[in-house]
Amino acid sequence: MKSHSPAKERVPFWLRWLVPVILVLAWLALAGAGGPTFGRLDEVSSNDQASFLPASAEATAAQDWQSKFRDSDEVPGVIVLEGDQPLSPTQLAGAAALRAELEGLQAGSAVIGPIPSEDGRAVQFIVPINSSKEVKEVVQELRDTVAESAPEGIKTYVTGPAGLAADLTAAFAGIDGILLLVALGAVFVILLVVYRSLLLPIVVLLTSVFALCAAILLVFGMAKAGWIQLNGQSQGILSILVIGAATDYALLFVARFREALTRTTNRTAAVLKAWKASFEPILASGATVIIALLCLLFSDLNSNKALGPVAAAGILCSLFAALTLLPALMALLGRAAFWPFRPKLVPADQREPELVTGLEGQKGLWRATGSLVSRRPRAVWVASVLLLVVAAGGLLQLKANGVPQTDVILTASNAVDGQEALARHFDAGSGSPAVVIADQGKAQEVLDAVKAADGVGEAYLLAQGSVPITGAPGAPTAPDVRDGKVLINATLNNAADSLEAEETVKALRENVKSVDTGALVGGVTATALDTNTTAQRDLVIIIPVVLTVILLILMLLLRSVVAPVLLVLSVVLSYAAAMGVSAFVFNNILGFPGADATVPLFGFVFLVALGVDYNIFLMSRVREESLKHGTRPGILRGLGVTGGVITSAGVVLAATFAALGVIPIMFLVQLAFIVAFGVLLDTVLVRSLLVPALAYDIGPRIWWPGKLGLPELDAAAQRDSSGSPETDIEGAGRR
Repeated sequence: MKSHSPAKERVPFWLRWLVPVILVLAWLALAGAGGPTFGRLDEVSSNDQASFLPASAEATAAQDWQSKFRDSDEVPGVIVLEGDQPLSPTQLAGAAALRAELEGLQAGSAVIGPIPSEDGRAVQFIVPINSSKEVKEVVQELRDTVAESAPEGIKTYVTGPAGLAADLTAAFAGIDGILLLVALGAVFVILLVVYRSLLLPIVVLLTSVFALCAAILLVFGMAKAGWIQLNGQSQGILSILVIGAATDYALLFVARFREALTRTTNRTAAVLKAWKASFEPILASGATVIIALLCLLFSDLNSNKALGPVAAAGILCSLFAALTLLPALMALLGRAAFWPFRPKLVPADQREPELVTGLEGQKGLWRATGSLVSRRPRAVWVASVLLLVVAAGGLLQLKANGVPQTDVILTASNAVDGQEALARHFDAGSGSPAVVIADQGKAQEVLDAVKAADGVGEAYLLAQGSVPITGAPGAPTAPDVRDGKVLINATLNNAADSLEAEETVKALRENVKSVDTGALVGGVTATALDTNTTAQRDLVIIIPVVLTVILLILMLLLRSVVAPVLLVLSVVLSYAAAMGVSAFVFNNILGFPGADATVPLFGFVFLVALGVDYNIFLMSRVREESLKHGTRPGILRGLGVTGGVITSAGVVLAATFAALGVIPIMFLVQLAFIVAFGVLLDTVLVRSLLVPALAYDIGPRIWWPGKLGLPELDAAAQRDSSGSPETDIEGAGRR
């Protein structure tokens, strides 16, 4: 076969210029359409916890019945006026005059109040707010009005479900701006350090931003069509996931492109070689994450179910951007992208060192790591496993049973302060009662059972016009009946978002069902309880599904059974260790009262899927090198050539997820730490030491039952590589 020098390689004009230009223009058009959609996600986003419950939840069924007893869809806001001393007659008169002003705002139906507290130091109003309006704006208007009109010396709060929802929406306000800027800034700095180039970090970030624009456009369309339910959490995760994943794929492609430029002077030929070399691992990695995320569709909790396609859409766009836009940009820029440290052409006789140990041609940290792995593989992987097991012991401290909504917001909140004021002076559940739907014929018996439940302050049947049947003179005596059902409101002694209130709801359900088996208990507290219960059930269902899917993909990619099983076990152990350390940090350093029930599931999906990502990058290269040089030299060679790029990818992904910590929402801060720490743990310990050492110790059998696992083929590969029988001086004794 006639050989060609690198300088004589020729690529057709259409491939050198036409295709790259068309691809870049197509992505520019896509970004132009998706960019303006960024600020419109709020139009299709909701943070209402009840909307994410499954249809099978009791709280959902109760909510459906509750809507039949009211003419409009309203969210209660609770206004609290509090004084340091018992309120004077003048102050009480001023509070009474405030009612007319509140009704003038036309926030919803009739305002209830003022209701004085028993200690005389506070009064409260219940203001129904029509949920079709912008709740955040209505709540802010109420706060401004109350602060201006309240009697002098009185503290004012707007709380309840409406106030908490408004403050939660405000906390998510940085999703579109601050979060993205922090993430992009962190990635840019890391890329500057990694590449020591001015242009290349911009090219990689452009790829990530264009992928995000495409993902935003796709997600907006799905939400607009009603296919998914979007909330602030999934919106923030989408941005972070796209930036991190697209950058990771770009790092892998750029590493292959740089390597190809040392073998040819033709930039288009180098792009094609890099594309062919990186296509399979990038596609396998993206497919693994996408399919793992789509496993969330098996979730019973709608918020989990919604995150699956949202995040999968982001990964899909990242995948396409890394395999189309980035190669097109590299084909146009060539070596100029690496300025001022452009890769130089390496003479043909110096490109592929003859491998005996697998460490030839390596230097620095990765040569030292490879040397450690080859000299004492068993000691390395056993020590790594023991360290992970010790860290995983912290799982026993994890309190992922949900947290009160007042603890979810980590910044100052008028609504949270108002809940505390309510608890000081009233039944803490005021304004957010538990709702009981019962059969008309058993109304009185069910009401008695509700009143007898521990933790219930007061309860009453609802009459026409949402008026309570209290037995007082002039009060209505006939309940409102809809389709043979009546509605009972029960005010709880504890704050509606507290764990104590959830225990009351459990007892309440037992009491009422002993009288009426078809009775339903709903409301704010029941919604939180059913959300936590469903999230814990989803964890048990989805984990085996995700692991099975990932295992099958790895078997197809590596043509092996042993290696995929070990890789999956390694990332599961890494996940357990990350969660154990996170539990310790949350409880003892950050002082969190607990964790959202969905945190373990989200942490699992992201850490396992993304952890397998790096093992795919590593083991696909190890397999490639093993085919040429034999298994053990191939492991060391694969570790050395992928060490820098995979570590950089891990740092980038950890930094992007850590950026979630700038949003003052407990769930996002916890997820940020879990994924950032877990990715670094997986990158530094699992991928760099545990997996290579375990594979090196096992040897060719790691590829069983594939042909590469046959000892005679492995020995032949080493003879072809070194020109002599195996002389692996550091590992031959363990063959």
